[in-house]
Amino acid sequence: MIVGIVVGVLVVLLILVFILSYNGLVRLRNRIDNAWSQIDVQLKRRYDLIPNLVNTVKGYAAHERGVFESVTQARANAINAQGPAQQAEAENVLSGALKSLFAVAEAYPDLKANQNFLSLQEELTSTEDRVAYARQFYNDSVLSYNNKLQTFPRNVIAGMFNFEKREYFEGEPEATGPVRVEF
Repeated sequence: MIVGIVVGVLVVLLILVFILSYNGLVRLRNRIDNAWSQIDVQLKRRYDLIPNLVNTVKGYAAHERGVFESVTQARANAINAQGPAQQAEAENVLSGALKSLFAVAEAYPDLKANQNFLSLQEELTSTEDRVAYARQFYNDSVLSYNNKLQTFPRNVIAGMFNFEKREYFEGEPEATGPVRVEF
């Protein structure tokens, strides 16, 4: 009789551990999906600002066609990137193209004093900060999720239900800092 009760309690505890572990993995996976969506929202905001910025600079420096084309192409590639690795690579290229655009703007004092340009520059800087925070939150969520996937007993449950390790959003080693815009 006592053995039956002990076995019953152990079975209930195992089922409880199983349920809690599974639900915890689902919550973490959903947090990662949400964090990725937040990165996407901020990047879309960034992409929307870029054409306005390019057009403002074009008005002052129309002969810098190569710079405008590289920014436009980098923006298109970033919009079409899929997954954290491809997105990070495209964002690094776009950041480099934006640096070139701001270098062009540096040569035009009237442009640097233009209120529209200053406003767009401030919005882009603010958006860059939001993107950096969203990337950090995403990577922290991936870390928690991947750690849970690799620890016992969750690794057994994760294997049973095909939970897969997630990729970090990593920048290139030379692009570890934020985009700096200085005039």
